[in-house]
Amino acid sequence: MGRIVLENVTKSFGETEVIPPLNLTIEDGEFAVFVGPSGCGKSTLLRLIAGLEDCTSGAIKIDGNDVTKVPPSKRGLAMVFQSYALYPHMTVRKNIAFPLRMAGMDQSDIDARVDQAAKVLNLDAYLDRKPGQLSGGQRQRVAIGRAIVREPAAFLFDEPLSNLDAALRVGMRMEISELHNKLETTMIYVTHDQVEAMTMANKIVVLQAGVIEQVGSPLELYRTPRNKFVAGFIGSPKMNFIEGDAAQKLGAHSVGIRPEHIDVVEANGQWQGTVGVAEHLGSDTFFHIHNTGLAETLTVRAIGDISLTHGDTIHLNPRADEMHRFGADGLRIA
Repeated sequence: MGRIVLENVTKSFGETEVIPPLNLTIEDGEFAVFVGPSGCGKSTLLRLIAGLEDCTSGAIKIDGNDVTKVPPSKRGLAMVFQSYALYPHMTVRKNIAFPLRMAGMDQSDIDARVDQAAKVLNLDAYLDRKPGQLSGGQRQRVAIGRAIVREPAAFLFDEPLSNLDAALRVGMRMEISELHNKLETTMIYVTHDQVEAMTMANKIVVLQAGVIEQVGSPLELYRTPRNKFVAGFIGSPKMNFIEGDAAQKLGAHSVGIRPEHIDVVEANGQWQGTVGVAEHLGSDTFFHIHNTGLAETLTVRAIGDISLTHGDTIHLNPRADEMHRFGADGLRIA
């Protein structure tokens, strides 16, 4: 079991409140991702759950038990950090087994757990190697293995892929997602990368300045963002925003439309502009459009082999049913 409940949790450093009163429930077996810009409080929130920071007020419960004052080692959680924190002089087997040896577990039980974790993480062939003989992705898997053998109520990941290159990050995202499917254990994952959040989570918690802006599935946040902040944060490339008189004509203080919801047409489009930078990615091309009278720059996603170049006039048709309208307070109105 791994149901985690935060009840009116706050955190202050001196007179500075970084987490205002916050309520959140993460159900057993969920893969929840805390996402938001740097300084939004996501890592602080994770550390509060882990017990590495003390709550200023409020309560944290794990499977119905109040653990607010319980030390980290007694909460039944396992944390994986951005730094691998492996012992360089120990083999992979000994690194993974370390927390079990510290707990005084019988050696035969330790061996069984290590072998099972190595099998799950495809580390069987590396158990006798030392960390210096491994790639970055393999080292991170060893760190995850050290967490798995503890059989925790929940795994806490604090930006674990930040030290990896782009290709390894993609691979490790898939591996961690597959791991969640195999173990069916609660996972809480912190990242500033909304692509990681969208591809891994079944519940996303979007934070800004310590406040939860929205909680929902990836598609819920993509399709029905509750405010302009969430709309602009979720999605890549980010949503276009139209303001001022152009937005008023479309029935709102601010109107958002995603680059993939604007169609390029040959002529007589509802909107037109001048092609600026074109990012050719193979299957897709992202055009940055100027002189539309709508926004300083409008980003449009098109098929990869479209024949438009810098300075060309481009004709566009927005999909009316994919527009998002926001009021002066930033909240969604349609």
